[in-house]
Amino acid sequence: MPLNLPDKLPAIELLKEENIFVIDNSRATQQDIRPLRIVVLNLMPLKITTETDLVRLLSNTPLQVEIAFMKIKSHTSKNTPIEHMQAFYTDFEKMRGEKYDGMIVTGAPVEQMDFEEVTYWDEIMEIFDWARTHVTSTLYICWAAQAGLYHHYGIPKHALEKKMFGIFEHRPLQPLHAIFRGFDDVFYVPHSRHTEVRKEDIQKVPELTLLSESDEAGVHLVMARGGREFFVTGHSEYSPLTLDTEYRRDLGKGLPIEMPRNYYVDNDPDRGVMVRWRAHANLLFSNWLNYFVYQETPYDINDIR
Repeated sequence: MPLNLPDKLPAIELLKEENIFVIDNSRATQQDIRPLRIVVLNLMPLKITTETDLVRLLSNTPLQVEIAFMKIKSHTSKNTPIEHMQAFYTDFEKMRGEKYDGMIVTGAPVEQMDFEEVTYWDEIMEIFDWARTHVTSTLYICWAAQAGLYHHYGIPKHALEKKMFGIFEHRPLQPLHAIFRGFDDVFYVPHSRHTEVRKEDIQKVPELTLLSESDEAGVHLVMARGGREFFVTGHSEYSPLTLDTEYRRDLGKGLPIEMPRNYYVDNDPDRGVMVRWRAHANLLFSNWLNYFVYQETPYDINDIR
């Protein structure tokens, strides 16, 4: 089944070139199906890139999914055309009366700041609290995962000696858990961050369940409230060239950056990327949609509490 996207969203044409089935709102309204309503709070600077990455993964489902994009009022994006923001994004204030089957909150380029120093922190806390009564299941990614764990459960973040940058091997700690349906005993996930949350802090909080980890990258997936909240420290949604773009950008700026680990063929940037996280990325998002959104959300969306 297709993904239902706003008319003229740039991701539509990009994903059609990849043979991914998407339709716009005009066509979707002709189908007598109650779609899952998913809202994305996109805090990444390159919003069109992030939209495309997420839509690519959300499309891998037999369910019709309706996507809406939320923005915060207290921050103006400098890297995305204002026309795009006006056409496809809505302020939280205008969406607070709505309810959604699922929500995704992305990372943000503010991880080296204390949470309280982030200019839009007050609004973020309000949205996190709102999601608990207006969304069936919320998926927090990278910085958002750290922010959600801190706000809801008091989990601190810690600075790393050097950037966690590359593709790392992970293992499920509860391999029979529904979120890991179809997973292998090991799976790969991209990481790109300067901070971390630690296993010992997670284990002190009985409401939290550590579901997967990496010997190199540490905590990966944490669940709370029976699957109504998932906190993912990595970037399974990344496209094959995202880390390459980051690496070459920082090199060009003269910043101290190591080559992303376990990423290039034979660790040679000139030989291209070895993609080995895409299959499990699709499984992660499709399992979340199926088992923790579709099968848990009420038929009448207004019954979400």
